[in-house]
Amino acid sequence: MPFLIVGLGNPGSRYAETRHNAGFWFLDRLADEAGGSFRSQSRLSAETMRISLHGKDCILAKPATFMNHSGQSVRAVCDYYRIGAENLLVAYDELDLPPGVARLKLGGGHGGHNGMRDIFRHTVDQDFLRLRIGIGHPGSKDAVTGYVLSRAPAEQEQLIRESISDALDVLPLVLSGDLPGAMKELHTEKENGL
Repeated sequence: MPFLIVGLGNPGSRYAETRHNAGFWFLDRLADEAGGSFRSQSRLSAETMRISLHGKDCILAKPATFMNHSGQSVRAVCDYYRIGAENLLVAYDELDLPPGVARLKLGGGHGGHNGMRDIFRHTVDQDFLRLRIGIGHPGSKDAVTGYVLSRAPAEQEQLIRESISDALDVLPLVLSGDLPGAMKELHTEKENGL
């Protein structure tokens, strides 16, 4: 069974550089490093790519729906490739983490994230792995929509992209099944100021 890595974001050039597309940024980095390119699969409502990553058969998927409807695409891809929660990683932007911090998490709630909320709506088993990419919080709940749909200042964007690099560094551990090792490495790197 292949391992599915989904990145959440909004399609189209208008949203490409916004904070809400951090999950797409993660997948784009993976694609660049693998030398592959995404192809549109309308029946799955997604752009997908099948590649070998660190010796593991992987499918990368970027929902072609808008963020709030990510679940229909994730469900379609999982059903088509017969992928269960144990072989699914979803990468997305996280308001509750500062820029520069990425965290792996297995299971749990959707944390109010609209893309994750829709995935919950369309899937039975939510015990899948998440990569939460910190984008920071604007300070007020009323400002969240404008904040996530805008581009971060250059310094913050650099920190976000650095955290994506940190997550890519531990991906071999994730794919080999060493989730505790991946979490330890990713979660202690920034705490120690490395």
